Amino acid sequence: QVQLVESGGGLVQAGGSLRLSCAASGRTFSPYDMRWFRQAPGKEREFVGYIRWSDGSTGYADFVKGRFTISRDNAENTMYLQMNSLKPEDTAVYYCAGRLSRLSTYNYWGQGTQVTVSS
Repeated sequence: QVQLVESGGGLVQAGGSLRLSCAASGRTFSPYDMRWFRQAPGKEREFVGYIRWSDGSTGYADFVKGRFTISRDNAENTMYLQMNSLKPEDTAVYYCAGRLSRLSTYNYWGQGTQVTVSS
């Protein structure tokens, strides 16, 4: 069984940076792609960005373009989210998710990590 574990959240001032990690443990995990989502209090979960595991290609929601960067370490089975120029509206619980194929659902999820950006 694969488990995804996020880490790296915390409290940061506006304009600051954080790096989140999403580590896969358990059996060997070779996802098709992985995504970051976030959910702010009282709001629906929203897509942040993705990375395709095979070639490292990435895509982002418009509201994080130029500020957030997703990367991965294949050997460590870990995905990262580097967040720069953070804004108070980035405050949310951040989740990572993965799927094994292009046609499957995202059925591997982490427990979430809280990011709080103070103004």
